[in-house]
Amino acid sequence: QVQLVESGGGLVQAGGSLRLSCATSGRTFSSDNMGWFRQAPGKEREFVGAINWSGRRTYYADSVKGRFTISRDAAKNPVYLQMNSLKPEDTAVYYCASSARYPVGSVWNTNMIDYWGQGTQVTVSS
Repeated sequence: QVQLVESGGGLVQAGGSLRLSCATSGRTFSSDNMGWFRQAPGKEREFVGAINWSGRRTYYADSVKGRFTISRDAAKNPVYLQMNSLKPEDTAVYYCASSARYPVGSVWNTNMIDYWGQGTQVTVSS
């Protein structure tokens, strides 16, 4: 069974940092591009950023650019989302996602995703 499992969410004060991890199992994802999305209450799921299969190319939504960093070691699990300078508006459930077909270099939409994780809650207090 293919699984993406996020961890590392929690409660943090504004200005703080968190690092999310996405562990994969069931098959190898070393050739897949990986991404992160988030969904706040009452809002649609939105793209946060993505990293290509080799780890050499990343792309971020404007709202997180300069504050969030995605990384991976192509030979290993997991994929990370380092979140710095967190703001209350970053509060959401964060989802790990994979896409074998779509390149990294523009905003992904949810239709481009092959597999989703179950999500991890991030809450930023003011």
